[in-house]
Amino acid sequence: MARDTGIIGKIVRVSGPLVVASGMSGARMFDVVRVGEKRVIGEIIELRGDTASVQVYEETSGIGPGEPVVSTGVPLSVELGPGLISSIFDGIQRPLNVIQSIAGDYVTRGIDVPGLDRERKWHFVPAVKPGDTVASGDVLGTVQETPLVVHKIMVPPGIDHATVAEIKEGDFTVEEIVAVLHAGGQKKLLTMMQRWPVRVPRPVREKLPPEEQLVTGQRVIDAFFPIAKGGTACVPGPFGSGKTVIQHQLAKWSDAQIIVFVGCGERGNEMTDVLLEFPELTDPRSGRPLMERTVLVANTSNMPVAAREASIYTGITLAEYFRDMGYSVALMADSTSRWAEALREISGRLEEMPGEEGYPAYLGSRLAEFYERAGRVVALGSDRSEGALSVIGAVSPPGGDLSEPVTQATLRIVKVFWGLDDRLAARKHFPAINWLTSYSLYTDRLDSYFRKALGNDFPEMRDEAMAILQQEAELQEIVRLVGVDALGGRDRMILETAKSIREDFLYQSAFHDVDTYCSQTKMYGILEVILMRHHRAMEAIEAGADLEPILEDPVKEKIARARVTPEEEWPKLHDEIVAAIRSGFSAKTRAVS
Repeated sequence: MARDTGIIGKIVRVSGPLVVASGMSGARMFDVVRVGEKRVIGEIIELRGDTASVQVYEETSGIGPGEPVVSTGVPLSVELGPGLISSIFDGIQRPLNVIQSIAGDYVTRGIDVPGLDRERKWHFVPAVKPGDTVASGDVLGTVQETPLVVHKIMVPPGIDHATVAEIKEGDFTVEEIVAVLHAGGQKKLLTMMQRWPVRVPRPVREKLPPEEQLVTGQRVIDAFFPIAKGGTACVPGPFGSGKTVIQHQLAKWSDAQIIVFVGCGERGNEMTDVLLEFPELTDPRSGRPLMERTVLVANTSNMPVAAREASIYTGITLAEYFRDMGYSVALMADSTSRWAEALREISGRLEEMPGEEGYPAYLGSRLAEFYERAGRVVALGSDRSEGALSVIGAVSPPGGDLSEPVTQATLRIVKVFWGLDDRLAARKHFPAINWLTSYSLYTDRLDSYFRKALGNDFPEMRDEAMAILQQEAELQEIVRLVGVDALGGRDRMILETAKSIREDFLYQSAFHDVDTYCSQTKMYGILEVILMRHHRAMEAIEAGADLEPILEDPVKEKIARARVTPEEEWPKLHDEIVAAIRSGFSAKTRAVS
């Protein structure tokens, strides 16, 4: 950890997580300080003359005026190096398992433990040799951190041109020197660990437009409201509508190579589910435990409120670090509303002018700073490797009111809106994403990707399915007034197909062993047979066939079984459904001559 600078002030006021100290001349904004006799961690968030306002990341009860405040002279930073994967940190990157071994089941104030294990040795394999020229972002060597993740040890940002003087293979701790560089007449000793201030975005060579889908395995998202790798999305919804389950599903099944899950201010039992489930889960692509490519940051609702803000920045800095290695990274933040509430509390204690609903006037800019760190980028290294950081934030509007400030500020920034509907949740339709109000601004950009990955007709299939669902919403108004029997054959078939799309395609159980994840191929196949049945039925109705046998034909039962059919059995069932539809359903449904 950082050493003290000699700048020592005295506490003059304590107001919850806010501490005001005098005698802080020479301190800088966002410097980390040690507060009180217990030396709890805080961060300077306001300076007026020699008076500093400090937000404290731990409980402040028992701390009073007159106690010292000592500046470390460095901003809040995280340690980046081998040992991040599979770890569980609190909001300021203290490993919770280490804290438990020191203090038991409760986090004790003033515990100062490093983010990375100082004792563990990692096998370092050089990727360059003495005499080679390197610069910021170049890979010096690699460490096999887990069976799924090769950790690349990179030249830290800020070194434009250097020559490798020494580098060696072997087993080292994160503090031992693995390479010596000569840069600008100076000798630079590099370890496998680097530090980075959490509020500063890590530099990149350039940002690229999103061109590839982040496959989530959730049909309603992948088909209708896709997110691109490097994209941003928000999941707002009222209590009980399934925000956390969706976040968990995306963390489990999305095809990102690294997952960073930030539990920011949510209930402890929800984070407990993550901590219990993730070590037991198997990565569907590799067959290895999912934790071998996951980092967890936990700052639950009963933990200090100020650390919620830090946890968001801690998580996204860790994610940027792996993005710079060329990985596709997905960050899940659950939820940004709790982070905004922390901002509101601190702002109120600073006596700042409140904005809408008491939130600070800078709420929108802070949210933008966070989400704009997402993106698909070319990293700094000379190999110009591409990485992507996708950010998906849950929003918890009070009472499900999507007009409240956090939701509205988020929607002005992100490109994908998965609007959760409590009426769908009440009908046990999950994921409860409302297909009439949700949207994705990546859909058109990803059409060429879909045509190549799934089939040339997929965008048209998706648009037709959405049109049928919209027609159903219009027809439901008529049905409520005069009943379904007043509709003609075509309209009743639209209702039948819309029901099939809703129940056999959009509905997906997160707790079913098979249905929890759906491949792109199976997703395409299910939608294909639903629309194929619709087209054949419409042709039969136009030719004068009786509607009732069409509605009751056994093929719809086979379609209903599709979502719970294992992937290896799906091709056979698909062929059976297609054969049944092409034969005209049955003799009863063939057109009457």
